[in-house]
Amino acid sequence: MIIDTADRLKVTKEYYFSVKLQEVRSLIAQGKDIINIAIGNPDMAPSQSTIDALNRQSNNPENHGYQPYRSIPELRASIQAWTKKTYGISLDSADEILPLIGSKEGITHISLAFLNPGDEVLVPELGYPAYGAVAEMVGAKAIKYPMVEGKNWRPDIPAIQNMNLSKVKIMWINYPNMPTGASAHKDVFREIIDFGLKNKILVCHDNPYSLVLNEGPPISLLATPGAMDVAIELNSMSKSHNMAGWRIGWVSGGKSYIDAILKIKSNVDSGMYKPMQLAAVEAFNNPESWHIARNEEYKRRREIVYTILDLLGCSYDRSQTGMFLWAKINPKIGSSDLLADYLLYKKNIFVTPGFIYGDKGQNYIRVSLCVKPEILEKVKERLKSFDMKEI
Repeated sequence: MIIDTADRLKVTKEYYFSVKLQEVRSLIAQGKDIINIAIGNPDMAPSQSTIDALNRQSNNPENHGYQPYRSIPELRASIQAWTKKTYGISLDSADEILPLIGSKEGITHISLAFLNPGDEVLVPELGYPAYGAVAEMVGAKAIKYPMVEGKNWRPDIPAIQNMNLSKVKIMWINYPNMPTGASAHKDVFREIIDFGLKNKILVCHDNPYSLVLNEGPPISLLATPGAMDVAIELNSMSKSHNMAGWRIGWVSGGKSYIDAILKIKSNVDSGMYKPMQLAAVEAFNNPESWHIARNEEYKRRREIVYTILDLLGCSYDRSQTGMFLWAKINPKIGSSDLLADYLLYKKNIFVTPGFIYGDKGQNYIRVSLCVKPEILEKVKERLKSFDMKEI
């Protein structure tokens, strides 16, 4: 390489799954029959009406071309109506909702909009690696905050309050939580918003899992009194509407926060394809029966995964939310990476080792429910002869 790369690449690693999936593809090319139960990639299709809308709108010659940076008004209005129906919150579609090309890009936009070099960002000690990775890409420092395992993995606010918060600008939270499957609770949100207000820290809530295997009514952080002053929330259609790969998400919050994020976004992309926006509008009209049917299928798969985890000698909480199961490995195995490598190389099964979400995940694995039942049954067959003494 003749040209040196930017200094930020010295602290930025390629995303774990980007690297590991290349290895999995290589093994498959060698003739290995690898079963992937690691990735949260919804394998069920969107509703038929959503697909029909995309086809219909794509055939309209007037729907091609660049679109508004804030998206078409119909999409924002649909998000407004859906969040009112789903979470009971009233947002201004013109000023308090900004559609994104997937919510993941929102993590970068938010970080660029609010962080300066030297600022600090609170990230969960178990959480999506992108929160910390993007913070460090923009020159900030990621500080891991403690979570209380015995209290549904809630942030340990008293302990966090005792930390040096003088440089902290943002706090990332994610409930229902990934990877632990911990549910959202109003009292937890109340405590977090009070913390943000007291310390003038922007609370950023990543909320894509609230409609997946959630036994209680889905809740939004923005429904908490005072939240609009100190919080923003990301959401996505990938999990809730089986639209992974469509790249349709959004961020909600107070007008000043949305305007700041738009300044970054408008310099990065040129809007979303209009027929996809109109198809998303149609998806927001899915009847409740469609969502129930999706969750019933995930429940069926979850029962099989329980058996898989039992075969591995893992322990787990049956009240988890979302499209994964987070399970503690038998302490005799040693670590999640040892188990994951054994399963990949000896059993041709790819699972996620918990350490990639933080040091506290070293004794856990994560298994996806985005796998057809017949494939999960094949995993069961391969594990009937599992013996941890071989690891």
